[in-house]
Amino acid sequence: MNGSLRPGASSWRQAATMVLAAGWARPGPAAPSPPAEGFRLLLLQRSESQGFLPGAHVFPGGVLDKADHSADWLRLFAPHHGPPRFGLGPPLSRPASFPGLPDPADEDGAALPNDVASRICAIREAFEEAGVLLLRPRDALPTAAEPARALAPPPGLDAWRDRVRRDPRHFLSLCAHLDCTPDIWALHDWGGWLTPFTRSGGRRFNTAFFLCCLREPPPVYPDLTEVVSCQWSSPSETTESFISKKIWLAPPQFYEIRRLGNFASLSDLHKFCLDGALEEMERWLPITFLTADAMLQLLPGDELYLEDSDFVENVMSTEKKTGEIMKEGKTFHRMVLHSRHVYSVHVTVQSKHKHVYPKTYVVSQSHL
Repeated sequence: MNGSLRPGASSWRQAATMVLAAGWARPGPAAPSPPAEGFRLLLLQRSESQGFLPGAHVFPGGVLDKADHSADWLRLFAPHHGPPRFGLGPPLSRPASFPGLPDPADEDGAALPNDVASRICAIREAFEEAGVLLLRPRDALPTAAEPARALAPPPGLDAWRDRVRRDPRHFLSLCAHLDCTPDIWALHDWGGWLTPFTRSGGRRFNTAFFLCCLREPPPVYPDLTEVVSCQWSSPSETTESFISKKIWLAPPQFYEIRRLGNFASLSDLHKFCLDGALEEMERWLPITFLTADAMLQLLPGDELYLEDSDFVENVMSTEKKTGEIMKEGKTFHRMVLHSRHVYSVHVTVQSKHKHVYPKTYVVSQSHL
């Protein structure tokens, strides 16, 4: 094995993503059958004109803006909630940084901590991209014991979205106009992904992932700028759409889809989030490992994963084929990217922090 492709240091951008899982009612005469898992996930198709992940199906999300940290939010959250935690409960412990990774600590002088600002960012982006308003009336105390419900879109939806897209500070104006706060309490910590190095000059993001359970799927209105279409799809339906080339998923989204396939119902998923099962946030930087016939994304716990700052801006490589590498190992936490629509997930490790990992998923030979 050897390192290669040594570029300059990456410029990391902080981002947030929200996985929206909605319950699915019993079908009427003309409605589709409910999914096997009992819930579906909101996937948005990015425009082909986008510079990052063009055409991909993704969860709502985007880059944090200074407005998400603004002190003006303090007045909107008052009098029921205030710093430092705004009613979110005790923070989860954060892992030590992989050498060379950006420090996830709160910004100096920021009025809101990162875990609050990141939730506001995810909720704002869901509104911008999909017209979904995850807000709560200011005088309504959060009731996390039940799945959330999205607010009906306001009159003048398109005009508000245009304002917010031009200047994210207008999202606070919208919330104040509706006398609501972002429902940050409905978003549960789910993990974090950092963009792996694959080539020099690629965009790199440090993305917090949140999960939100909704009683029922709200109406979705793609903005037709960043997002051109949308669909509600269960983990099994999404996997089938991916391998049949109806949609394309980036590796982190595929991993999370397979991970969510562990839950048999929305209530199971919501209970997992409420039980405080996660002891520590897992924030992963995949290491890229090039073989003679595929690309591997190695994750913490895999026997080949090395916490070495060299791999923040580098790849591993070998002249061996993937089959040889797999036969040589036993302790796996990796994805094998055979081609654009053929991924396998291999997991033989257990989480140290009560997270749920996906089961091993190997595509059939007919797809290879």
